[in-house]
Order: sequence, then C-alpha cells, then structure tokens
Amino acid sequence: MDLTTVLYEVTDHVATVTLNRPHAMNSFTQETLDDFSLIWHTVKEDDDVHVVVLRGAGDRAFCTGMDVKEGIHRHPNLWSQTDPGERLSPKLNRVWKPLVCAVHGMAAGGAFYWLNEADIIICSQDATFFDPHVSYGLTAAMEPIGLARRIPLGETLRIALLGLDERVSAARALQIGLVSEVLSREQLWERADEIARIIAAKPPAAIQGTVRAVWESLDATRTQALRTGLSYTQLGNPVGKAEVDRSSVSRSRWTLR
Repeated sequence: MDLTTVLYEVTDHVATVTLNRPHAMNSFTQETLDDFSLIWHTVKEDDDVHVVVLRGAGDRAFCTGMDVKEGIHRHPNLWSQTDPGERLSPKLNRVWKPLVCAVHGMAAGGAFYWLNEADIIICSQDATFFDPHVSYGLTAAMEPIGLARRIPLGETLRIALLGLDERVSAARALQIGLVSEVLSREQLWERADEIARIIAAKPPAAIQGTVRAVWESLDATRTQALRTGLSYTQLGNPVGKAEVDRSSVSRSRWTLR
C-alpha cells in the first residue's frame, strides 16, 4: 500500500498500524483519511489478517484528533459533506476483525473515532483522554455519541462538556471501563501485540462472527439481538461443533486484577 501518514505491517496474522505523524501529535489529515480508507479495505479483503493493532508513534500522543492547521477536505455542498469517521472507523467500514488500541500520551477529540469502535483498549500510565471541542466553541457530537455506547452517560457528558479543563487519567479510564488494562509505557506495545496474537490464533470465522454479533446488537432491541445472534452462531459454526480440539486449548498466563 502507498501510505503517507501511517505505517502498516502484517506478521503472524496481526496487522500493526502505527499513526506516524509524531511531529503533529499524530493528528489526522485528509491524507490520513485516504490512508485508512485503503487500510480498512485491505484488512477486510485480506484473510491473512485476523486482528489489527493501532498505536501512535512518538512520545507525546496517541492522537489529538484532526490537524487544525491542515484540516480536511469539505465538500462545498453542505448536504454532500461526510463525517471523517466514515473513513477512519472500522465498524462503519464493515470490518469485523478485532481492533486492539494501545494508547499512550494524549488521546483527544477525533482519536475517539478509533477508540469508540475498538474491541479492546489498553493504555500506558501516562495516557490522558479528553475532547476539546466545546472549549473552541464547537459542538461535540460524533465523538461523544460513540463514546456513550462504551462508558456511562454521565462520564461521557463530563468529558464532552468540560473540554480542555479536565483530562481523564489512565486510572480513571480504567475505573469507568474505557480501558481494560493500564501498563507502563515500556510494556504497552508488547502487551497489545500479545493480546492480538492470542486472538489471532483462534478460528477467524468465530472471532469475526463474535465481533459482528456484539456490535450489531447495539443497534437492536434485546429480543432482536438475541434472534439475530442465533443465526450468527449457525453461520459461524455450521457443523454445530467446536472447530478445535478442546484439550489443545491453552489458557493465557495473564490475570487481570
């Protein structure tokens, strides 16, 4: 792939995507939107990819949203304009391969396009999360709408309404369920890769069916979701039995505390 703002490599069924604009705190530009359009298309079509890890280069930030200096292309016709999430977000691109996000430093604003659709988020102890939109007189809408499906509504509104005046620490992010692990900066990328490889070793059809069933259930009532979920178990496991020898399944050595 001819990418300009992102690094992409695949090893042992894990695609590692690194936001590579550390000089601009990995903020995204139009080129980044174009890069991710290509990335999600490739990930979706390439059956050698089972899991995606997303991380940010440099020391200061995972991503601070849109690059306000460069901006992105906006169609002059208001009704033809689209949200950046249509290119950045995996689920909006119907990618059902798990996304593991490894967050360090600042994660702000448009970074939530990825975080809101991640399947697993882990972070380092220096990570902070915030949404600056209202501090600049801008309505915060797309990011908190997605975030409200991950964490309690009150926590979402606190992030959206306090803007630049408060940042969610790594410890607080763990408390409210935004992340599932907090590690040292030195451990972060290794642990994200380890999680991805554990998932990638499992039957991919079962993994992708699980991701799709859970995410699509968020747009349905409980009864509708359960009925649809049954069809996914039949599609994802048509022979009606496990695809692996149960005795050969090992357990992870990690225990969350």
